[in-house]
Amino acid sequence: MRSPTQDEPDGADDTGGEPRRRTGHRRRLRLGILVLASALLLGALPAFFGMRTLSRDPVFGTLDELGVPGWATVETVDNVSGSRWCLQDCRLRERTVESDRAPQETTQVYEQALRAQGWRPWKVTRCPEQPAKGSYTCWRRDELTLDLWVREPTCAAPPASGDPAVPPATPVPPAAGECTGSLVSVKVRNAIDDERTRPQPSTDPSLTGEDPFPTITDDPLGSPTPSPS
Repeated sequence: MRSPTQDEPDGADDTGGEPRRRTGHRRRLRLGILVLASALLLGALPAFFGMRTLSRDPVFGTLDELGVPGWATVETVDNVSGSRWCLQDCRLRERTVESDRAPQETTQVYEQALRAQGWRPWKVTRCPEQPAKGSYTCWRRDELTLDLWVREPTCAAPPASGDPAVPPATPVPPAAGECTGSLVSVKVRNAIDDERTRPQPSTDPSLTGEDPFPTITDDPLGSPTPSPS
């Protein structure tokens, strides 16, 4: 073996120190990239599910959990309007469902499902607010009110050749065996935004009292004030 001489620089050897340093640098770089990717992944998933939860109204999730059979939820259409935090207008949730069976049987399964989920019948005036055919009932649970309307489907005859496809002013009676089932409408509102939860005005004359507003005449200046004599 050859002993080191004065001609060899200090720290120089044949063990490959430079390749070892490069390998360690690449290893640290890969570890840093892995940690960064894990942090992004762990932050992106909660953000994704959080935005998904905010975009999906939880009331519709509650309606999805109603224990109604499949024939009573053949086709479902949801619509929402207003603000969840009641900014200007509170949120209104509307759902329209088609059922394969008659309105009476459909009404029974929906009312049973609502009771099982904690909804209670709400006997209130203006339920419905306008006359409606079929079964129209109102319900309350916690801070929500619910209107349930079950009726026969609206079936119109197809337009003849060359006629515009405009629904007629009066419903066309369905042909036998061509229009069956029923149509279900569900409307859910915040109780604080439902006017029916507030005191309703009475039409009892004994509670009316004297009209605080003066009678308006044709003379814009009213009767002349008599001058002192």
